[in-house]
Amino acid sequence: MRMETPALDRDYAAAFPRSRQLYLEAQSLLPSGITHDARWMEPFPVFVERAQGAYKWTVEGRRLIDYWMAHGALLLGHGHPAVTAAVAEQLERGTHYGASHRLELEWARLIRELVPGAERVRFVNSGTEATQLAMRLARAYTGRPRVAKFTGHFHGWHDEAVSGYKGPYGVTATTGVPQEVLSTTVALPVGDGDALKHALSRGDVAALIVEPSGGGWGAVPMDRDFLHLVREETGRNGTLLIFDEVITGFRLAPGGAQEYYGVRADLVCLGKIVAGGLPGAAVAGRADILAYLEYRDPEWNRTKKIAHQGTFNANPVTAAAAVATLRQLRNGEPIHRADALCRALGQGLNRALAATGVRGCVYWQSSMFHIALGLDAEPSPAGVPPRGVDPGVLERLSKGAETLALRKAMLVEGVDLMRSGGFLSSAHTEQDVEDTVAAFQRALGRLRREGVL
Repeated sequence: MRMETPALDRDYAAAFPRSRQLYLEAQSLLPSGITHDARWMEPFPVFVERAQGAYKWTVEGRRLIDYWMAHGALLLGHGHPAVTAAVAEQLERGTHYGASHRLELEWARLIRELVPGAERVRFVNSGTEATQLAMRLARAYTGRPRVAKFTGHFHGWHDEAVSGYKGPYGVTATTGVPQEVLSTTVALPVGDGDALKHALSRGDVAALIVEPSGGGWGAVPMDRDFLHLVREETGRNGTLLIFDEVITGFRLAPGGAQEYYGVRADLVCLGKIVAGGLPGAAVAGRADILAYLEYRDPEWNRTKKIAHQGTFNANPVTAAAAVATLRQLRNGEPIHRADALCRALGQGLNRALAATGVRGCVYWQSSMFHIALGLDAEPSPAGVPPRGVDPGVLERLSKGAETLALRKAMLVEGVDLMRSGGFLSSAHTEQDVEDTVAAFQRALGRLRREGVL
């Protein structure tokens, strides 16, 4: 439900008049005028002309401190010189060969070097494709029909992934998916060990797929001990464990969540950072599972092999960006810098909440942060999320009226939050953090005056 904010709406429209005009044009061309559900915003979204480092500039020429970072794909920031140089060099050589090339080998070697257990790699074009392929691999390997997941965990928009990611969890999250397909995925309550054990003991679950940081890229955090229990129970029941690291891969650590939590998955879905900010993703993991993609004898090829195509899989331009990015990240320095900046930002935002007397708290993990307005909880200097964050508040964190109003107020102040939080990059600076905290305090004051908070 939209909360009326006439003064904020007036200032927002005045700040972004060209964006409003382009949105009116877009509505005649695109459903709701957008190309991704997350870009929907009332009364209209901003349109961006260019980006560099930690910033992007709207079509009006207004500079924004960017915390979307291409939905988390740009840990090095926009236009990192090593990445853009690699892409420019590859463009001169060709964009698509329709053939194998050396860069895909180097890309795969870097993934194997960094990601624990990445014995083999298969490239795809998006995180959704990666989770879809991982689920198919699990079914082929185990001979079992079902996949389990946790409520509030998002694994892409393909048919097998849409169950239980959006509340209320007993209601289908989208139309257009046959019930027969939906029934092949079971959504389990987060943190319920008994429910987990019961579901896996039936012997028909091929894999359990999880966001290891927790639902909504850590908005509803996953308890570390429970994640270890997940590994124990999947191993005990012959169920494969799939880590959906489309967001956390190379962000929590060079080796991702497996390194960060000390839990080994059977398959890992990688996206965003793994492709250097260009379209691309991968499934990595045990060789005996990925062997179901291999060609062998005619009987195997016809009855056992998984069919998998993809015109742009590991295309040379994406591979060039990916290789350049992973080379930068392998020593962990950009990760550590982004982590430190995120910690400083989270602590500053919590101070702003306290100074304005607004209920809520900010918590973070690595270089990802979440703002939970209206939550009665004590903020932690270390960013540990409060106990009050459970799957029931995930929808409010992403689409609540307070969250939408805050994002609009922050845009007027020159900051673009990713709904209820965002991502830091190594391109952000200490000054960006200070400016964001100041903007947040001003935005909170405005929203209190307008009766939103």
